[in-house]
Amino acid sequence: MEGRIVKVSGPLVIAESMENAKMYDVVRVSDKRLIGEIIEIHGDRASIQVYEETSGLGPGEPVYSTNEPLSVELAPGLIESMFDGIQRPLDVIRSEVGDNITRGVEVNSIDRKRKWMFKPTVKKGDKVIAGDIIGTVKETSIIEHRIMIPIGVEGVIDDIKEGEFTVTDIVATVKNGSEVKEIQMLQKWPVRRGRPYVEKLAPDSPMGTGQRIIDTFFPVAKGGTACIPGPFGSGKTVVQHQLAKWADAEIVVYIGCGERGNEMTDVLMEFPELKDPKSGEPLMKRTVLIANTSDMPVAAREASIYTGITIAEYFRDMGYSVALMADSTSRWAEALREMSGRLEEMPGEEGYPAYLGSKLAEFYERAGKVICYGSDKREGALTAVGAVSPPGGDLSEPVTQGTLRIVKVFWGLDADLAYKRHFPAINWLQSYSLYEDSLGEWLSNEVSPEWNGLVAEAMKLLQEEAELQEIVRLVGIDALSVRDRWTLESAKSIREDYLHQNAFHDIDTYTSVNKQYRMLKAIMMFHSEGIKALDAGAFLSEITNLPVKESIARAKLILENNLDAFDSIEKDIKHQMSSIVSNGGV
Repeated sequence: MEGRIVKVSGPLVIAESMENAKMYDVVRVSDKRLIGEIIEIHGDRASIQVYEETSGLGPGEPVYSTNEPLSVELAPGLIESMFDGIQRPLDVIRSEVGDNITRGVEVNSIDRKRKWMFKPTVKKGDKVIAGDIIGTVKETSIIEHRIMIPIGVEGVIDDIKEGEFTVTDIVATVKNGSEVKEIQMLQKWPVRRGRPYVEKLAPDSPMGTGQRIIDTFFPVAKGGTACIPGPFGSGKTVVQHQLAKWADAEIVVYIGCGERGNEMTDVLMEFPELKDPKSGEPLMKRTVLIANTSDMPVAAREASIYTGITIAEYFRDMGYSVALMADSTSRWAEALREMSGRLEEMPGEEGYPAYLGSKLAEFYERAGKVICYGSDKREGALTAVGAVSPPGGDLSEPVTQGTLRIVKVFWGLDADLAYKRHFPAINWLQSYSLYEDSLGEWLSNEVSPEWNGLVAEAMKLLQEEAELQEIVRLVGIDALSVRDRWTLESAKSIREDYLHQNAFHDIDTYTSVNKQYRMLKAIMMFHSEGIKALDAGAFLSEITNLPVKESIARAKLILENNLDAFDSIEKDIKHQMSSIVSNGGV
């Protein structure tokens, strides 16, 4: 089918004679074969969102429809790759056309020539249904790629091979009555349609991140959703990098959506250098990167979010735990706003389209812990974390508010904390996690029965500190009782010795949940023993000058394999507190 261009408005092209076109079909625009997608249809006229620069296009040029929706290719070769927003491999494009993407360039998303060693896990005569794993490929030294029966196919294995194959070679055939289906390692899936699953489960285990303020006070569940809103310079990207590096997930999908090119360059330079804490291999060996920087066409930014989450769902369906980082959904929403304006749709709040909320929900609802398709009923989890960049740090703007209505964890970044060089700059009084109750039982069983009590007590101290600081600002610290001053000292210890974490320090960058428990326990023991000492007549200055206070401050540098060192810190707390009570108590 061929249409003709009648109007060009930036990335929006209007074409006529498109009677047989369908919504979200992919088209090739002009003889330059620019890739686009139909986003609106009026009679025989179609509005096309073009994912490449449209300068030089004019009325009368042809439009060719592929009659297929925008889809991603799913096969071995995804891990370690870097794609643009519509899954074009950037390294392949660079080798073919140079540093800048040439318009109309056509490359396969997945390498068709590379051969992979396919090992079958089923045999001839076995009955299979959609989602069943029929073989494996060692994609990287860490990740085993599981080849699944495509959705909609079932029957009996008629033939299955073993050996080295390309992704388009036939590795098996499935017979259902007289019908025979050929199975390749390559599958395609429309990006705007969520991949199906058998059942969605309640998230009941935490996704450890190694970041103390997150894991302790505002945990996110495996299969959960979280957002990180914050003003410019407050550390959103560093927090997301930390999550990508240290999250307790087997696969990481990182989407740089409309971010600055130098930030994506940092990711590209850092990830191959970073060591995976579990395997010791480079982190890239379990990572997929999608880069749609701010200088790339705005329309492709809108597609990049869907491309990323479809790839993440594919690995979830294999039974993996996947962490998806989207940085930032605000830039994606800006792309929606621009396209909506060009379509002359009725604008909603601040010019965003009226359907912004439903688009955000559509994206985040694709996260979850699920029972995957397949006769083995395996479980997979997809955790989605989106950064939001509200203009001027205004959390009341539509993208932030629309996101907060959907996600269950809010890590609110605070410019004031960032200016004070307190990182991660997550405000502990504004942030929240709605998973606390469901994860509390897991943490109590797996870490310590004391965990929930310690966390509640520490948060209470931080809240009391905020109230006392108001009094100090009004009338000075002399108005406070000795007990209140001790509360300020203890809260300061929680802030500086526990919540402050250096992302660039070899040891402090990651803290296991067991070490977090021991660190918090030591701080809270020092607080409770201090209250006893004060009640016994000790002076506040004596307690605050105890040598063990330095040991608590340096506890963050204790190695993960040396947690017994906390036993001596706890012993020192009790010994030094009792000594000042016996020497100076009344």
